[in-house]
Amino acid sequence: MTSYQTAVLENGLRIIALPAASPVVYCGYQLNVGTANELPDEEGIAHFCEHVTFKGTMRRTAIDVIQCLEQVGGDLNAFTTKTDTVYYSAILKDHLPRAIDLLTDIVFHSVYPQKEINKEVEVICDEIESYNDSPSELIYDEFENLIFRGHPLGHSILGSAERVRKFTTEDALRFTKKFYQPMNSVFFAYGDIDFDDLISLLEQENGSKVKSKGETEKPIEMALPSLSEYQAQTIRVDKQTHQAHVMIGNRAYNIHDKRRMALYLLNNILGGPGMSARLNLALRERRGLVYTVDSSMVTYSSTGVWAIYFGCDTDDLYECLRLVRAELDHFMTVPLTDDELTIAKQQIKGQIGIACDNRENLALDFGKGFLHYGWKKDISALYRNIDTITAEELQAVACELFPEERLSKLIYV
Repeated sequence: MTSYQTAVLENGLRIIALPAASPVVYCGYQLNVGTANELPDEEGIAHFCEHVTFKGTMRRTAIDVIQCLEQVGGDLNAFTTKTDTVYYSAILKDHLPRAIDLLTDIVFHSVYPQKEINKEVEVICDEIESYNDSPSELIYDEFENLIFRGHPLGHSILGSAERVRKFTTEDALRFTKKFYQPMNSVFFAYGDIDFDDLISLLEQENGSKVKSKGETEKPIEMALPSLSEYQAQTIRVDKQTHQAHVMIGNRAYNIHDKRRMALYLLNNILGGPGMSARLNLALRERRGLVYTVDSSMVTYSSTGVWAIYFGCDTDDLYECLRLVRAELDHFMTVPLTDDELTIAKQQIKGQIGIACDNRENLALDFGKGFLHYGWKKDISALYRNIDTITAEELQAVACELFPEERLSKLIYV
């Protein structure tokens, strides 16, 4: 793979680019701000700002923003997570200057007009209500709130409709002035681009000269409140849904913990996307009790979360819980054989390789790693790390995270 190219402007904006022989360029700003930065009385404001950032700048109306890239066939998009807000585009390389001009304008010069906010708020509230009507999605946010109760990482990304309706132009300006700053951002680009030309465009749009090329300043890690001690809980919620929806999990390892890679592999064996994942075989293929069962892990700079999700008929709830418990017990008591470990490593490396062929996802992924940790995504190094994982390490992780008394449960019935 071609090497990454990096630079930093005098205003603190870090730049990372990965050249590729493609006429389509994926590029954008990744901001080190998300739901976890919200104060207790402003839950949902990060996502709110993401929406209304498209509603006009000092140079553009909301319609101008919409049409700018679409007129040349490009895409403009954005999303908010617990730790990031991302504005990005897919554009033919000839129109890269247009994309950089628009992205820089909306990220750093939006004016958040109240008349546009008044319209967009109802769109956001419709999104919130749609989400509330989808228990299989809602349960993930509510489970993280259970795991991180009282901490900003537990905040719902969307917030509540009642609170969102109270946000104003002044709220958006206050929040973005604090966090939407070049020194809190990374510009990423992936495609057939000349790096010097990219730097020149960003210098021009940011009004700031390049400070250095190559190695850049260390990223500013997001400062979050300390976590309280974790205590496992079981909560049952009467949602009057057709299915029972269940989350089972635990706090897990932070991004810097060496055990994270073992959990990454173990999680894939247990409930990854493959039909041969252990939970899928036990609950769906052999018994037909569920349509969906999977496990997931999320890592943050100071902590993480690992969880299993499944949906089943309410009459089958306790049988499914029993089968999940049996699989977890098996990983705790029986180490993988050499053949099982080899197959598991081949599987996850294949999945990684195929996922990296999705150029948009790869661009977003290496932008995120560079934003938070200064990493340059190295697939070969990732494969080498996977190859070093032992069956004993997997069993040790299982014994630490999977005991019944350590697991929290959230059940919708």
